[in-house]
Amino acid sequence: MNQDVKPLLAKVEHAFHIIGKKWVNLILHVLMEGPKRFSELHAIIPDLSKRMLNERLKELEECGLLSRAVIPERPVRTEYSLTGKGRELGEALGHVEQWALKWL
Repeated sequence: MNQDVKPLLAKVEHAFHIIGKKWVNLILHVLMEGPKRFSELHAIIPDLSKRMLNERLKELEECGLLSRAVIPERPVRTEYSLTGKGRELGEALGHVEQWALKWL
């Protein structure tokens, strides 16, 4: 295999690893509408446990796909929103959504 292709394949494999995790696509889809609080995300995706939602949000933040903002109100609010990188991925996944609506 061409040595120039290996780094590219590693990046593609990593991208599929991220988006292949359960719930990631739904979380990204919901956040495409705008920032949401944890409780809002949980209400919109009720089958997703709070523990798993928390885990996925941390992973997406570590990947640079979303940001977490603490809003110093009473009570303190935490909002999650997509970064530019996350929004671009959400747009790409929107094409998959369109395909699914057409073909599945």
